[in-house]
Amino acid sequence: MAQTPKNIAIVGSGLVGSLLAIYLKKSGHLVTVFDRRPDIRTITFSGRSINLAMSNRGWKALQKVGIEDEIKKIAIPLYQRAMHVIGKPLYFQKYGKEGEAIWSTSRGVLNRRMIDLAEAAGVEFRFNEKVWDVDLPDAKIYTGNSEKGAWKEYGFDMVFGCDGAFSRVRHKMQRRSRFNYSQKFIDVGYKELTLLPNEDGSHKMDNHSFHIWPRGKFMLIAMPNLDGSFTCTLFLPFEGKDSFESITTKERAETFFSTFFPNVLPDLGNVIEDFFKNPTSAMVTTKCFPWIYWDKVALVGDSAHAIVPFFGQGMNAGFEDIHVMSELMEKHGDAWETIFTEYQELRKPNADAIAELSYRNFIEMSSKTADPKFLLQKKIEKRFAEKYPQKWIPVYSRVTFSDRPYAEALAIGDAQEKIMQEVMGMPRIEEKWDSREVEDKILGLL
Repeated sequence: MAQTPKNIAIVGSGLVGSLLAIYLKKSGHLVTVFDRRPDIRTITFSGRSINLAMSNRGWKALQKVGIEDEIKKIAIPLYQRAMHVIGKPLYFQKYGKEGEAIWSTSRGVLNRRMIDLAEAAGVEFRFNEKVWDVDLPDAKIYTGNSEKGAWKEYGFDMVFGCDGAFSRVRHKMQRRSRFNYSQKFIDVGYKELTLLPNEDGSHKMDNHSFHIWPRGKFMLIAMPNLDGSFTCTLFLPFEGKDSFESITTKERAETFFSTFFPNVLPDLGNVIEDFFKNPTSAMVTTKCFPWIYWDKVALVGDSAHAIVPFFGQGMNAGFEDIHVMSELMEKHGDAWETIFTEYQELRKPNADAIAELSYRNFIEMSSKTADPKFLLQKKIEKRFAEKYPQKWIPVYSRVTFSDRPYAEALAIGDAQEKIMQEVMGMPRIEEKWDSREVEDKILGLL
């Protein structure tokens, strides 16, 4: 159903704001994007980025506006995890069926490309223009150089808040009665590090794997870039024995990395330089409701549902928000209040579900992926799923390689985990894991 063109403001020029701008522009609307930051295309990156893992939900959203192929040019498919466990040879865990992959891409490189594509579609960007206030009933925004200085007023038909976990638009909505909001920081922070390419520009490790060094309460991950480097992320407690607080000198850093991550030693100097140069960042889960104000204002992406990054779904969930809203726009035409209401009703349960799954996946990645019993459980699940694909789809595949609701993946995953706990409690499970007896046990519990 066609829509009457509207004059729309988007606050935030990040990945979600840029993609939403493309969607709205292709639907015939006039779109202006405001961002307090400089144009990311003109600056060096901040040193606080985690490489992104594009999966089915993200690709589906990009495909609908015809930019999937453009983005694949700056991404690398990863078909498996590469596990770096102390005392064991390197081993690999396939993500899904043959050919299924997540795609590694630099956040900064992707954001620059998305802004280029949005500008090519006719979107106007206004950088270095911070939004200080929003008039919700009249969809007006106020920008300026300082909170107490002179502000400039803009009038719009609608405003979309895509300005992240600490959204200014959401902050204004929070001041209204009956707005529910919570935030929870985890005790683990992260820091970006870089593994440099070989002298010939090639990658030092397999470039179609997601590399993980699980170390219990902390871990290192590495994802490849097109230039031969790897963007690494060290997840480490803020305080305690092995923590950001405890590593204060070059000598302590050398001891820490050589002890826990010996195969980064060829790049140790560069890694340690990054460790002290790049900021330590916190990770937060935010939840709120409602996400809308009548037919005037809506929150999309992290401004509505920021999550920790351990399932690689933050960007994908935000892109899926946009895809769902687009389908509602096509269904309801100019009935924006209906569009917004159905949008939040559809997305809120799924946002809560992926927040829970993301937190759980940190425990899995940092601790369980090196646990022999956990690995055996996954081996049994994989064998059963291959034999009975209609009866068993692992929760990771439900989240990453499908577009079924996150809430469904969480519920089915919990039910599957109960079954597997009974299976893992069978006597001599290590010896008969691939037997008909185990197979029949799972079938009987389904």
